[in-house]
Amino acid sequence: MEFKINLQADKQQRRSAEYKLNIWKYGFLESLNSKYDGDNYTRQSEKLIQDVKNTMFVETDDLIAQLELIDNIGKLGLTNHFQKEVKEALDKIESIQNNDNLYATALHFKILRQHGYKVSQDVFGGFMDEKRALKESQISDPNGMLQLLEASNLALDGENILDEAKASSTVALRDSNICNILDNNLARHVVHALELSSHRRVVWFNVKWHIDAYEKDNHVKTILLELAKLHFNMVQATLQKDLREASTWWNNLGLAELLNFARDRPVECFLSAVGLNFQPDYTSFRIRLTKVIYLILIIDDVYDIYASLEELKLLTNAVDRWDVGETEQLPGCMKICFQVLYNTTCEIAQEIEEENGWNLVLPHLSKVGCYEIGPRH
Repeated sequence: MEFKINLQADKQQRRSAEYKLNIWKYGFLESLNSKYDGDNYTRQSEKLIQDVKNTMFVETDDLIAQLELIDNIGKLGLTNHFQKEVKEALDKIESIQNNDNLYATALHFKILRQHGYKVSQDVFGGFMDEKRALKESQISDPNGMLQLLEASNLALDGENILDEAKASSTVALRDSNICNILDNNLARHVVHALELSSHRRVVWFNVKWHIDAYEKDNHVKTILLELAKLHFNMVQATLQKDLREASTWWNNLGLAELLNFARDRPVECFLSAVGLNFQPDYTSFRIRLTKVIYLILIIDDVYDIYASLEELKLLTNAVDRWDVGETEQLPGCMKICFQVLYNTTCEIAQEIEEENGWNLVLPHLSKVGCYEIGPRH
C-alpha cells in the first residue's frame, strides 16, 4: 500500500508535539530471531508438561504445597498448560480453611480470588483483635505478612477487614526489625510486592523476574523451573515472529514519513497487545490489535495536534458514515488516516470471517471505529 501527498499544498499552519523519534529501526526488528522456534523444543516442552502433571499434581493432604504449586505456576506464566489440573485442585480445596495459619489462609484466599472463586474476607476475622486490627502475634511472621498484603490487594469495595489488613501488612513489612530477619530471596519478594501489587503488573512482563526468584528459592522444583525457562524462551520466539510481521506491516504503510506530526511507536503498540495475551496461540489477535492501537495513536494525534475543528467535523462524519467519499475536502494527511483505518478494518473483518466462518463482521468493527472517534453523547 503506497500513499502520496502534496505537503506544499497544505498552507495552514500546523502544530507539533515534538515527539521523540522512534528508537526501533526496521532492520533491527526484522533481524530478530530465536533458536527456540522449532519442533524439537515443542516436543521437549510437551514432555516436561506431562512430567509436571504426573509428579506434582498428585493426591495430597498438604494444602500449602498445593497452593504454592498453583501460585508458582501462575507467576511463571504456565497456567495455560495446567488449566484442568488447577481447576480440579481448587474445586477440592475451595472450602478448606486454615484458621490458625495466616500464611495458608492468605495464600488460599488470594489463589481463589485470582481464579474467580467466591471467598469472604471474614476468613481473616480470627487474626484480628476486638478493635478489628491485626493481632500483634501475627505481625512478626514475614511470610504471612507478605501473603496477606498480596491477598488484601484483591479487596472489593467496602471490604474493611482487607483494607485494615493491607495497611497493617504494609507497615509491618516496612518495619526495619522485620527487614533485618529476612533472607535475601524473601526480601526481594517483599520489595517487589511493596513496589507494586502483583495484580497490577502485566503478567508476561513479570515472568522473567519470577523465574529468577524461583531459581533462588530453597524449595525450588527443578522440573518446574526447567519448564518455565523453556516456555519463556519459546514464547519469546513466537513474540519475535509476531513483532517482525507487525513491523513489516508498519514499514510498508510508510506512515511514519508521511505523518511526521504523529507518534511513531510500533514496538510500544505491539507490547500493549502482548500485555493482553502473550500465549503463542494468539498470534492473529496480537497482530490485529497492534494495528488497531497504532491507528488509534495516529488518529488521536490528528485530533489533538494536527487538525482544525472544521476538519475534525469532516473526519468524524466520514467515520460515522464509513464512507471514503466523505473525505474529499480533507487535507491529504487526514485522507490517508481514514483510508488506512478503512482498509485495515476491512482486512481484519475479512480475516475473521474466513477463519471462523462468520458473516457481517465488518459492520460491528466499523461501529467500534465510529464509537472511538465519533462524538460522545
